[in-house]
Amino acid sequence: MASISQIVASLVTKAIGKELIQPSDNVYARNQILGILKVDTFEEEAIPLCDRSIPELLDILADDAVNREIIENLLDEKEKLQALVMNVFLSKPSQVNQLFYQKYEEAPEKATNYFYQLSKDSNYIQTKRIAKNIQFKTASDYGDLDITINLSKPEKDPEQIRRERERKLDLAYPKCLLCAENEGYVGRIGHPARSNHRIIEVPLEGEKWFLQYSPYVYYNEHCIIFAKEHRPMKINRESFLRLTAFVEKFPHYFAGSNADLPIVGGSILSHDHYQGGNYTFAMTRADDEFSFEMAKFSDVKATVIKWPMSVIRLRHKDRHQLTNAADYILQKWREYSDVEASILSHTAETPHNTITPIARMRNGLFELDLVLRNNRQTEEHPMGLFHPHEDVHHIKKENIGLIEVMGLAVLPPRLKDELEEIKKHLLDESVNIAEYHKNWVQSIKRRHSNVTAENVNQIVENELGLKFARVLEDAGVFKTTEDGRIKFKRFLSQL
Repeated sequence: MASISQIVASLVTKAIGKELIQPSDNVYARNQILGILKVDTFEEEAIPLCDRSIPELLDILADDAVNREIIENLLDEKEKLQALVMNVFLSKPSQVNQLFYQKYEEAPEKATNYFYQLSKDSNYIQTKRIAKNIQFKTASDYGDLDITINLSKPEKDPEQIRRERERKLDLAYPKCLLCAENEGYVGRIGHPARSNHRIIEVPLEGEKWFLQYSPYVYYNEHCIIFAKEHRPMKINRESFLRLTAFVEKFPHYFAGSNADLPIVGGSILSHDHYQGGNYTFAMTRADDEFSFEMAKFSDVKATVIKWPMSVIRLRHKDRHQLTNAADYILQKWREYSDVEASILSHTAETPHNTITPIARMRNGLFELDLVLRNNRQTEEHPMGLFHPHEDVHHIKKENIGLIEVMGLAVLPPRLKDELEEIKKHLLDESVNIAEYHKNWVQSIKRRHSNVTAENVNQIVENELGLKFARVLEDAGVFKTTEDGRIKFKRFLSQL
C-alpha cells in the first residue's frame, strides 16, 4: 500500500510532467498539499508511482482524508479537497489569461488547445468520470447521430441530499453555477468546488463575457460562453451578434444558444450563456433541402436543411447583414400562428415561439442555423406538443436542448442496465424487462428475426438511434412529411 508521501510525490511529479509547474516548484507544491491534507511530515525517499493518473491519485488522497477524519465522507467534501490540491499547481487567473492571449496571437487554435489541456490536466474537466459514459454513433435518415448514455455525474448519497436541502436558502453566492464568481470558489455542500477553475475573458459586442469548458464535456472542446452579468437567457438581435462575433474570434469553433423559454430551453435559463466547441454534429453536415428568398435580404443565402427539426440556414460574408436577416426571421416567428399546423404564438400573454440559434464559419462565410421552437402544451401532450411524445419517454423525456437539437442524444444512466437486459431478452434469456420498454422490445423482435450474440449490440444501438430520430421529429414544429413542408413554406412566404 502506497504511503501518503508516495501519493503526494506522485502527484507533484505528474504536475511537473504536464508542465503545470516547474521542477523548481517541487518542494513548495509538496508542502502546500501536505498543509491541505493536515499531514506534518514527508518521507524524502518516497518513490513516485508512475502508473497512476492524477484523478486516481486525488481519489486516494480524498479517501485517506476521510479515514483520518480530516473531511466527512461526502461527495462535496471530497471534491472540495481535490480542487484545493489541484489549485496548488495552477497559475493565477491573470497569468492564465495572459498566456492564453499570447498563444492567440499565434493562432486561435493554439490558445484553445492550451486552455482545454489545462482544464483537463487540472482535473477541472472530469476525465475519469467522463470515461464511464457510453458513446457511439448510429445511422439514421438524417446522417450519423451521436448517442451518449450519461454515467459521468456521481450519485449523491442521502446524507448529502439532506444537507443540501438544509442549506438551500442559506446562501446565494455565487448566484448560480455559471457566474464568474465561481472562479476559485472553494465550494460548499450543494455548490461544487471550483478552486481549480479558471475562466478566460472574451469580450463580445462591448460586453464582458467569459469562456470556460464544461466539467462534463459531451463532445470535443465542449465550452460554455457566459455573460459577466447574472441575467436571464434571452434570444434577440444581440444574441446573433454575439454568437457571430465569437466564431469570428474562434473560427474553428461553433457557438449556439439554448432557447429562452421553458420546455424547449436548456437546464439553466437564469444566466445568459451559450455553448460551443470544436466538433462537427450531424446537423452541421445536413444537406440543404430547398432554398428560398427573402425580399428584404436578397443577398443572404437562405435554405431549409434536411433535418428532423425545423431549421433555416443562413449564409453571408458579413455577420451584421446575417444578424439583420436572423432578427427579421425571429420577429416574424415570435408572432406566427398557424392553427392547422397546431402552432400558436401566444396563449393570452404567454409567448410560445422562439429560436435555438447556432453559428459557425464555413468556407469563408458566416453560417447561422435558426431552429424554430414552440413550447405549447396540450391536454394530449402536457409535457409539450413539440417535445418528445409519451411513446418515446422510455428513452428520453427531458428537454431537447441545444446539444440534442444538433444530433447528440444525452440519455439517462438507467438505460445502461436496461439495455443490457433488453439484449439478453432478445437472445431468449429469461430476464425482467421494464414495463415501459416492452412495446419497443416487441417491435424490435418483429423486425429482427435473427438476433445473435454477434449482432445484438449493433441491433440495439441502431434501434436506439431510430428512437432518438423520432424524439427529434416530435420536437420539429414543421414535420418532414410533404404536408409538413407545405406548412413550413407557408411560414417562409411571410418572410
